Amino acid sequence: MPGMCRSDRRGRAARQVAGEAADRTGGALMSGMRERMNRLRGIKPQTEEAETDGLQFEEAGTAGLNAEEALVDGSQVEEAQENGLKAKGAQANDLKAGEVQADGPKAEDAHAVGPRSGAELEAQSLVEANTLSDDAGPEWAALGVRLLTVEAGECLERRLRLPLSHRSGIHQLDEWLPAASRLKAFHPESGGVPTPGEVLFLDLETTGLGGGTGNVAFMMGLAYYESDAFVIRQFLIRHPAEELAMLTELELLLSRFRWLATYNGRSFDWPLVQTRLIMNGLGRELPELLHLDFLHPSRSIWKNTLTSCRLSHVEEERLGIFRLDDVPGSLAPTLYFRYLAEGDPAVLEGVFRHNEQDMVSLACLGIRFGQLLGGEAGSGFPMPEGAEELLRTGLWLERMGEQDEAERLFALLTKGDFVPPGALHGLAMRDKKAGNWERAVVLWQKAAAGFAVAAIPDWQAHVELAMYYEHKGKNFSAALDLAEEALVLAVSHPLVRRDARKRSELEALRRRRDRLLRKFGAAEARLEAGR
Repeated sequence: MPGMCRSDRRGRAARQVAGEAADRTGGALMSGMRERMNRLRGIKPQTEEAETDGLQFEEAGTAGLNAEEALVDGSQVEEAQENGLKAKGAQANDLKAGEVQADGPKAEDAHAVGPRSGAELEAQSLVEANTLSDDAGPEWAALGVRLLTVEAGECLERRLRLPLSHRSGIHQLDEWLPAASRLKAFHPESGGVPTPGEVLFLDLETTGLGGGTGNVAFMMGLAYYESDAFVIRQFLIRHPAEELAMLTELELLLSRFRWLATYNGRSFDWPLVQTRLIMNGLGRELPELLHLDFLHPSRSIWKNTLTSCRLSHVEEERLGIFRLDDVPGSLAPTLYFRYLAEGDPAVLEGVFRHNEQDMVSLACLGIRFGQLLGGEAGSGFPMPEGAEELLRTGLWLERMGEQDEAERLFALLTKGDFVPPGALHGLAMRDKKAGNWERAVVLWQKAAAGFAVAAIPDWQAHVELAMYYEHKGKNFSAALDLAEEALVLAVSHPLVRRDARKRSELEALRRRRDRLLRKFGAAEARLEAGR
């Protein structure tokens, strides 16, 4: 409307979010805008909801609608957010801790192990009081998706219960029960020990890969263990106005858990969740969750042996999980925008399946790391593949405080018939740091012999041995021999004339050789003088 000011538009949007009657004096222009937004959101024409802050769609198509069109700033929904928060507080006062949803989990099953606080029980009751219905329509029902109604509004939810006997790859879901407590090594300073039901698994499907305020999670996968099942809950927003309902449900769920398990969630998923909660007026009293980000141990163990540490690659190469007809996560935003443009829920079936497998793979990865920390390598699952992975696994276990298990793997590494010199050198450097000079020298000697005949020579083991004999063994003759061998290897390296770093190392070797020549000469002179 030409005469409508910015504050009027914001007030109108807030009244729409809160469910008030729409202002019908806007004329044909506003009526057309309302119809356009309703078609974009995939809702009935008579339903009027306001735009929320965040996701920005850009108009780019000849059909009149594009799935990537316009949202407004957060000041338009403040009134609705306040109403939602007040209603949530009233709901908390009205419900008792034992109330359950007809088709949902019982409150007493939410944590298989360990007592729960009154606040957790209250949050459980609030979650279960929210209702699931088939009002989303038959197209969504075909995907197992139902309409979730909460005090803050509506969104969609797909809920699955996998039996603990379910197997994915080489792991079975019930293996989590003994493995969970061993993950305390991720946060030893906390003194906490995770029980199977205290860990919430989280994975998002977002409209982009950035961390800015314009990036929105259109699908949120959550999973947790109950006494008899692995529960997966997938929330979807059909349009931005449903984000508040989805985040309100998340906020209630978070209060029930003490640990959060993700894959790259420390850098991506969790900061994005916090941003969206704040922008929707939520998250003021989030619990202090202990984060289990499984990307970091995956990189520590497999970065030198796998071509990629993406979850889909790690699960295939090390967990035995092979996805069939999987939709890559990178295509999820494209499919969501296509759904917004076409309005066909079937477009998102592959995204639901992809996110579902992500949740199962997260649990299996947690099982693997728990079993590693419990000393089950070679019994509960195959021994790490190859010397490099054996070394990296041992080094990770050592950092996690499992010294005995790390030493067991290191011992296996030294007993191999053929161990790559790089792995031997890596273990020798670890022993040097730990003061285990005896084994370090033996490993350096083996590594030096291997590097000397390698296609591309390496002289680091020679240098370490030279330093040892110069400073600790005081055997200048042996140190000089090793320095000269290292110099020969450096000169023969194919990149020594083109790589500035290699040339710098070559000059350092020459200076070392010259210094050892002087020391050796001085030692010989003293011996002659003493005769």
